[in-house]
Amino acid sequence: MPTAAQAALLGVVQGLTEFLPVSSTAHLLIGQRVLGYEDPGGVFAVMIQLGSILAVMWLYRSTIFRVVAGLPTSAESRRFALIIFVAFLPAVIAGAFFADFVQSVLYESVRVYAWTFILGGLVMLAVERMRPVPTVHAVEHTPVSRAVGIGICQTLALVPGMSRSGATIIGGLLAGLDRRTAAEFSFFLAMPTMVAAFVYELLKVRGQFSAGQPLEIAIGFVTAFLAALIVVKPFLAIVTRVGFVPFAWYRIAFGALLLAASAAGWA
Repeated sequence: MPTAAQAALLGVVQGLTEFLPVSSTAHLLIGQRVLGYEDPGGVFAVMIQLGSILAVMWLYRSTIFRVVAGLPTSAESRRFALIIFVAFLPAVIAGAFFADFVQSVLYESVRVYAWTFILGGLVMLAVERMRPVPTVHAVEHTPVSRAVGIGICQTLALVPGMSRSGATIIGGLLAGLDRRTAAEFSFFLAMPTMVAAFVYELLKVRGQFSAGQPLEIAIGFVTAFLAALIVVKPFLAIVTRVGFVPFAWYRIAFGALLLAASAAGWA
């Protein structure tokens, strides 16, 4: 398969899975292995994430503009910014201490992906069955203490396969957010978290671009943007109607498939 086609396909994988509770990082790493795509230093993976970030920011641009414009005068806007900020902080602290270890050790093990897929799916099924009655029906109404709890859950996403969106959505459900609000909180929390991760990783990989890679990155960036743009609203519609159970069973099935592949020596 031509390298440009590989880049386009990987961009689609990144965009489709970034905001679903199924771990975009694990899907992208596995996709690179399956396609035989060489990504020295992880430059490609780092750069195309920005496409997914910009897609969700575009979809929620009116809310972002309203909050930013209202910061000097609106208590509601300042409170919205506060709950996202306090939820963002735990990931910054955890990333500073553990990111290098996770990337150098855990990212190399397909079995880690497999077990975290399965465990995450089982937890999601349990939370869907036993979650508290929702009391929060809009992101801006999330209590600060519950936002901190969701942020702590997000730190679990450092482990490949856990899923940043999955961890924050589970945290939101346990904090009493309804399904749609938990998903939207995850989207808003993704914005500073993923931008910070992008900047951090970009600083690490600067100067490692290989010949021809800018075109591959551009292709992957555009396809990731378009795929994320397409998937967010249908995802919200699905979770509003039927919840997260389909994604939980997908995680369990995919994790079992990875374990089987590993046992057979295929991965």
